[in-house]
Amino acid sequence: MPDYQAMYRQLFNAQTDAIELLQKAQQKTEQMYIDSPEPDIVMFNPKVPEDTDDET
Repeated sequence: MPDYQAMYRQLFNAQTDAIELLQKAQQKTEQMYIDSPEPDIVMFNPKVPEDTDDET
């Protein structure tokens, strides 16, 4: 007969390890975002033609 208790513990431990790994990765990337410098934002104005002659 399979040892369901051992199987459950194995699965539970693997799941908690995976959750902890993902949480640490999230915290690390959030800290990287917080520590990063502010980006330089540049606004570009589109060129508008001066003479718009709509002859058909």
